[in-house]
Amino acid sequence: MTDKSQTRHPFLDDLAPDAELESTVLRRAVKGRENITRLVNAVGSLYGTQTPVFLQRFGPRSVLQYDAILVNGLALRGTAVIEHSPDGSIPKVSVTFSPLGSTISLAAKLGALLDQELGEDLFL
Repeated sequence: MTDKSQTRHPFLDDLAPDAELESTVLRRAVKGRENITRLVNAVGSLYGTQTPVFLQRFGPRSVLQYDAILVNGLALRGTAVIEHSPDGSIPKVSVTFSPLGSTISLAAKLGALLDQELGEDLFL
């Protein structure tokens, strides 16, 4: 987000060890805190800018929406639905991206960065 040193991440800090992340850039869910953190950090490295638009908690779920410009200049909108357990941990996150062209570009760049670590057939 804007100042990462003063902003608590809306879900990375509280991921359960066996958490799961689903996304429009993935063919299947990514499982485990370490793998999800690796993926989210890789996504962040592909953003030139990221601007929060909305963050609100509704009972056991939070919704985060943001706009980003990829380093290749394409505009992207991300929306994350974050599920919270009663103990405060986060077992599941679902992230969608639009528009389609930017989403496909992001998926291709993520595949180039993470295929060796997370699996060659994971990204679109």
